[in-house]
Amino acid sequence: MTPPTPLQDVGAVVIGRNEGAALHACLNSVTPRVAAVVYVDSGSTDDSVAFAKQLGVSVIDLDTSVPFTAARARDAGLKKLLELQPGLTFVQFVDGDCEVNEHWLNTAHDALTSDNKLAVVCGRRRERFPDATIYNRHCDMEWDTPVGEAKTCGGDAMMRIEAYKQAGGFNTKLICGEEPELCIRIRAAGWTVRRLNAEMTLHDAKMTTFRQFWKRSVRGGWAYAEGSAMHGKPPERHCMRQSRNTWFYGLILPIALIGLSWVSYGISLVLLAVIYIRHVVKVRNDRLRRGDKPEHAWRYAKLATIAKLPEAIGQAQYWLTRLRGRQATIIEYKPSGTPTNAAHTGDA
Repeated sequence: MTPPTPLQDVGAVVIGRNEGAALHACLNSVTPRVAAVVYVDSGSTDDSVAFAKQLGVSVIDLDTSVPFTAARARDAGLKKLLELQPGLTFVQFVDGDCEVNEHWLNTAHDALTSDNKLAVVCGRRRERFPDATIYNRHCDMEWDTPVGEAKTCGGDAMMRIEAYKQAGGFNTKLICGEEPELCIRIRAAGWTVRRLNAEMTLHDAKMTTFRQFWKRSVRGGWAYAEGSAMHGKPPERHCMRQSRNTWFYGLILPIALIGLSWVSYGISLVLLAVIYIRHVVKVRNDRLRRGDKPEHAWRYAKLATIAKLPEAIGQAQYWLTRLRGRQATIIEYKPSGTPTNAAHTGDA
């Protein structure tokens, strides 16, 4: 088989921590296809660093005395990449637990080169094992966002380096939600963001337990709170709707109706159940309109409703941390060092 021709104006930044075999697949999917790759490691204890060096990839070991964030890792990776290849025009950011589709880099490159106002392109990130657990399926559905001009991207995206620099790069202090926040500043500078109708990456959530889903939802709530605090004012109103819904369904509603249960002889609890059921039905109907299978739509809707409570906890944690002036630390839902080929069983 003829090896792919590397894109000489594209570099890649891969970030990870104890990704195991997933990192092997990730690096192998990008190293032959771009001019240079930098791997940024956040305190791995497996063979991540050794494997990256074996492939000839430049490696950055982040200083463990400073709190890890994905934003910090990506920013450090791009700086190193530009030291190695200062003439690069585009950078593909990818998480170490993702394998890049063989056609994606060329597809993204073509889109960016054909529109000089386009700064960021992303495609379809899919779960490698969507049917392994209901939580993996939830992730896969959550990432299926509309194609076309977009407001935000996720962790996997190709960016125009000029636009990245003009916007000031990632906010390295954010522990989550850093990609949407950067996209807001990129669009404010006059650039556009687009989601392409193309396969981009395969991801392995390795989410087999409800506890993992809960922690991931707490992180989501934190992102809503911080996002609305930073960019909630018009015209962006970033995360305002999600933040309000989370406070209502995850905190205000249950506290109010449970608190009234003793004077309402339990009627308020029935009302609480009815409101939550209506929310489940509403979310299910929305997913059905998107073309999801009925059984997948039901499961997604139930988990999305349950997630309101941990999301409210995440919002509360953000505001308490901010009011106390404390340093935020990353919220991880994956058990450190779980191998990619672990058994996918349990909560399906």
